[in-house]
Amino acid sequence: MATTAVSLLKNTLVEDLNGIPEQGSLQQRHRSVFLITALSAYAFLVHGYHPFSEDGGLYLAGIKRVLAPGMYPHEAGFVLGHLRFSLFAPALAFAVRVSGLNLEVVLLLVHWMSIWITLWAAWMLAERCFQGKARVAAVALLATWLTLPVAGTSLMLMDPYVTARSISTPCTLLALVFALDLFQRWQREYVLDRWTVAKLGIVFALAATMHPLMAAYGFGCVLALGVATTRWRRSWIAGAAALCAAAVIVAAILRLAAQPESSDYRQVAMSRYYWFLSRWQWYEWLGLLGPMAILTFTAFPRKNRDTEAATILARMSLTVATAAVLVALLFAWPNATNLLVARLQPLRIFQIVYVVMILIVGAQLSVWLGNRRTRWAATFLVLASIMFLAERETFPSSAHIEMPDSQQKNAWVQAFEWIRNNTPKDALFALDADYITKPGEDAQSFRAIAERSALPDYSKDGGEAAITPSLTAAWRAGQTLQSKLSDRSDHDRIASLQPAGVSWVVLARGAVTALPCRYTNAAVKVCPLPAGAMQTGSSGLLQAKR
Repeated sequence: MATTAVSLLKNTLVEDLNGIPEQGSLQQRHRSVFLITALSAYAFLVHGYHPFSEDGGLYLAGIKRVLAPGMYPHEAGFVLGHLRFSLFAPALAFAVRVSGLNLEVVLLLVHWMSIWITLWAAWMLAERCFQGKARVAAVALLATWLTLPVAGTSLMLMDPYVTARSISTPCTLLALVFALDLFQRWQREYVLDRWTVAKLGIVFALAATMHPLMAAYGFGCVLALGVATTRWRRSWIAGAAALCAAAVIVAAILRLAAQPESSDYRQVAMSRYYWFLSRWQWYEWLGLLGPMAILTFTAFPRKNRDTEAATILARMSLTVATAAVLVALLFAWPNATNLLVARLQPLRIFQIVYVVMILIVGAQLSVWLGNRRTRWAATFLVLASIMFLAERETFPSSAHIEMPDSQQKNAWVQAFEWIRNNTPKDALFALDADYITKPGEDAQSFRAIAERSALPDYSKDGGEAAITPSLTAAWRAGQTLQSKLSDRSDHDRIASLQPAGVSWVVLARGAVTALPCRYTNAAVKVCPLPAGAMQTGSSGLLQAKR
């Protein structure tokens, strides 16, 4: 798969290492579109597609709830929590209704479009910074590293599934393109182009309706870009310092205005270790400091290039990176009075920092690659193979590309599909609290696939509870009820789960049980709990099995 992808890259990129015609040419526009389309296919093949996994499953369950309001009658807060401030799920549901297409087909199209627009926006940025093969290498490297983790933030540049970030990320990059044009023209001519301002407002409005938090960080990047566009280095340094100070002041105000959280909520928040720099491993710190060091070389060029676009973008990135690290160090502490600043995850702004850093590194890579096709092919073959193998390590039991209506080879997914087709729609399920991290599960979302209600899990639902404190009690109760569920006795399971309304359980394949399991495969068994009172049901069941 990786070899095929790199062959595609070679055929479309390496054939013309001397560059592309100058900006404005119609021929260049056509070739650029073809190039980005080829790179999008290359990225799709290298990074794979897993629509039901990780955060993709959370968002997918939300879309299904909008399409069918009666779905997930129990524990609905963990389905609806992330929909409070976003129009993402209603927008996708609207697209399904208008198009008449299957939801999974719509998700695939949105995923493909999000890759294409992200790479197109990156191409437009690179077009303003680099020439010829440097521009090609910059965007090709971004396509190759599209699922690169962003330091220790539990965030990737772009997910191999559809989330609200799939739309907010390309919108933010387009905003940087328009803002760069706007500010540079102002510096040259003192003219404020109204059409560019309108485009900037449109993409920001779209980003904000999809993912308000990431849009806010994108707005911070635009402010830093405006400061970085100044012709004088000292003015930029003073402006950057002012922006960093403003970020610290805003964070201090938020912390003072917020109410202290309960001890129960703090336990939920502590499960998100990546919120707190004090809990990071040393190698995760390299993910922050490394890009900042690389950007410093471009932000402070040896020659007088203060007005070049690459220098401006590097200075913008260095400014927002410094501000985010300062805020995280000063206010995102486990023992802070309240955890509002930590909950806002200021280090997420490094997603944009990484994009700029990769474009700069890719442009420099072209200098080493030169015009030698073998170097280009070998380099991208190695880089693509590393990313491909990393994806296979992350999703070892699932197909690399999970197409709509394709035959699923993941045993957990097979069980979830059986549940969707063979159990009551109002059933409430219990699984091991940490089921999503079990070997072979591949972080596939039970709710998104089975379309049934479930008690909250530790990982993904813990993330929902961490950003929505009102879900704390339900999340803690779910952990207590499902802790080591597969290792407990039937009597214990029934005694704890029946009063909570649970009617079915999903147990590990090796779990000892006398329950009449209706479905079993290599990974799990799916069993109904006995109807009626716990004492009668459990004792009667066990007597019958004996």
